[in-house]
Amino acid sequence: MAQVELIMPKMGESVAEATIIKWLKKEGDKIAADESVLEIATDKVDSEIPSTTEGTLVKRLFNEGDIVQVGKAIAIISTDTAVVIETLEAKTPVIQETNNVQKDLAQNAVKEVISLEKNSASGKFFSPLVRNIAKEEGIVMTELESIIGTGANGRVTKNDILAFIPNKGKQIISTESKPVVVSEPISSNGMSHNKPSISVGSGDEIIEMDRMRKLIADHMVMSVQTSPHVTSFVEADVTNIVKWRDKVKGNFEKREGEKLTFTPIFIEALVKAIKDFPMINISLDGTKIIKRKNINIGMAAALPNGNLIVPVIKNADTLNLIGITKQVNDLANRARSGKLSPDDIQGGTYTITNVGSFGNVMGTPIINQPQVAIMAVGAIKKKPAVIETPEGDLIGIRHFMFLSHSYDHRVVDGSLGGKFVRRVADYLEQWDINREF
Repeated sequence: MAQVELIMPKMGESVAEATIIKWLKKEGDKIAADESVLEIATDKVDSEIPSTTEGTLVKRLFNEGDIVQVGKAIAIISTDTAVVIETLEAKTPVIQETNNVQKDLAQNAVKEVISLEKNSASGKFFSPLVRNIAKEEGIVMTELESIIGTGANGRVTKNDILAFIPNKGKQIISTESKPVVVSEPISSNGMSHNKPSISVGSGDEIIEMDRMRKLIADHMVMSVQTSPHVTSFVEADVTNIVKWRDKVKGNFEKREGEKLTFTPIFIEALVKAIKDFPMINISLDGTKIIKRKNINIGMAAALPNGNLIVPVIKNADTLNLIGITKQVNDLANRARSGKLSPDDIQGGTYTITNVGSFGNVMGTPIINQPQVAIMAVGAIKKKPAVIETPEGDLIGIRHFMFLSHSYDHRVVDGSLGGKFVRRVADYLEQWDINREF
């Protein structure tokens, strides 16, 4: 076959479209099989799209900033050298030989969008799709420029302008160096409230959020507005785990080629507790409770740029400690290097976050929607403790950590939420110090 279409791949069950951030190859460039052709962004993660074949890129079907549906062709790759040369050489003559009908259509199109140029006076770029929507909705250029874009380089996307339409006319934009006042914004729960006006002082630095931070901010606000959060705390004695890990971690790394951290041990205890309390492993759709069959554990990971991402260990209940360890290390390494695929962060049913890695003893985490619970594990600290023995009580040095369990009080009551975190602590405290791996 001389020509192959590069298709926008499926990137998780809830992802239907992606934005092209950057083309890594120009038309005419040679491409090896599996070599990255472009960078794309979804509402979940950024990733690269590799070529499915070796050949030459003869046609890019979309521009940077365009939104493309999953399953659509985004580029044409030719595996036939002769076809490539013919195609590239033919480009200029085809343009020069445009017939009169095509010229008339092009001129009419220019007239239609004369009031909404693709580049505004402030230098912002607006795609043809965004400008067409603006025309249909009667949005003028000053309003279009006021929309905060979440696309590449702050570009306004289709979703941005569609989200703006219901609140059209409610923003008061000041061109002077005065605080911007936003009147009666509508929150996701339908309630209106006034945001505080912000003044900028001399020497203050204004930093625009990057695309991922905007998504995180929206997701956190949505979660708090959706779920009434309650947090229960338990302190667990993890002395046996600390001693066991110190004893086996060297041999574990030699045999398995993997570092043994505490995270896989915490996840194993979580999975056992979820099996005991399956109503923690649910989602809520209106008044319908969806009880999940699979136990997919998300683990919140901080990226080098300070942003947060939650890769998911799928079917964690089918893995032993070695399997969980390999999954944890692989996902953590790929998260730090920006190599996660959209599917890696899909389908989580329960999330764990390690606030102890920042030296914090406890936290009150926000639920990762559409889940109904999340657990934070704190730093492990040595403390004096009363040790009960047949001969009497003694004071000894033990290793303790706090577990913080936040849950959606619409469907998880204090009894279930409290018992669950206590059960996780029980599994940690009952760790067999002579366990083989």
